[in-house]
Amino acid sequence: PTLGDVIVNTTSGEMFTCTTVSSGANVWKNIGEGTGNIFPSYDIEYLVIAGGGSGAGRGTAGNSNDGGGGGGAGGYRNSYDTEASGGGNSSGETPINTSIAGGIELTITVGAGGVTSNTTNTTSGDGANSSIIGTGISITSEGGGGGAVGTHASLATDGADGGSGGGGAAGYGLLFSGGSGTANQGFDGGGKTTTSNDQSSGGGGGASAVGGNSSSTQSGDGGAGLSSSITGSAVSRAGGGGGGDVNGTPVRGTGGTGGGGDGGILNSTAATAGATNKGAGGGAASGGPSSTQAGANGGSGVVILRMPDASYSGTTTGSPTIDTSTIADETILIFNGDGTYTT
Repeated sequence: PTLGDVIVNTTSGEMFTCTTVSSGANVWKNIGEGTGNIFPSYDIEYLVIAGGGSGAGRGTAGNSNDGGGGGGAGGYRNSYDTEASGGGNSSGETPINTSIAGGIELTITVGAGGVTSNTTNTTSGDGANSSIIGTGISITSEGGGGGAVGTHASLATDGADGGSGGGGAAGYGLLFSGGSGTANQGFDGGGKTTTSNDQSSGGGGGASAVGGNSSSTQSGDGGAGLSSSITGSAVSRAGGGGGGDVNGTPVRGTGGTGGGGDGGILNSTAATAGATNKGAGGGAASGGPSSTQAGANGGSGVVILRMPDASYSGTTTGSPTIDTSTIADETILIFNGDGTYTT
């Protein structure tokens, strides 16, 4: 067709004019009193990562030194190419096809990272969900589970469930589990797995691996994240946070690849936060009989859309980063905050 061509549906009487001419991506707008437009069918690839859970701190001082659990990574859902989603979902997700979503508004929500807590007998803060929602479309990644607060043994807890699970707290002579990850999004957190009188804790789960369990000499490392090339280059995201330790013995847990925060060392080294806009879990801290210490926050999530240049509508809100030059004939939208895209 050429720009301005008109077609008539002889059954319904509706008329359409061609407003965009592009190979395989022509757009026909309804004219007159009819409703509904004719949109080209194309796929929108996506990566949806929720906010990471925070690492735990040390609550009200008791009579022992106890490490907190590392934060779990945010849920990880990926439709790009043949790449995997989290939690061992090697087949990934199905792209959004505009034959069912043509001309609709997709609402993008980007989850915040969890905020750490020093409250006794609680887990730390969970990450918030990220999502793409529109007519016929509902894609949600679950926020990462917070690590369990390290405190006196009888008050220690398991890690929280989430996209990936938070690490279990140290408990003097007791066992505590990591939180559960969400199927096809992330893995479980590590736990306190030895009954010896050590103060080690579990690491948070990551998108591609469980969080490390503790031992008598080592707090658990954060589970590894996943790498995606949806933006044109490989970037690792959604690593779990490491468990906290006490004065270097046992050794603190390190964050998982993909931005997971390292655990802290009592009165020496602060825990580090999960990486921003990677959905990574925060590192945990620990405390002693006369002290409290904060863990670190989880990292915020991200939503990335990728589609052909010829099909990109140009209609967005929320100020996403719009990249039309990195990959030939492809447009990439990176939402680091809430917004919309109209197909």
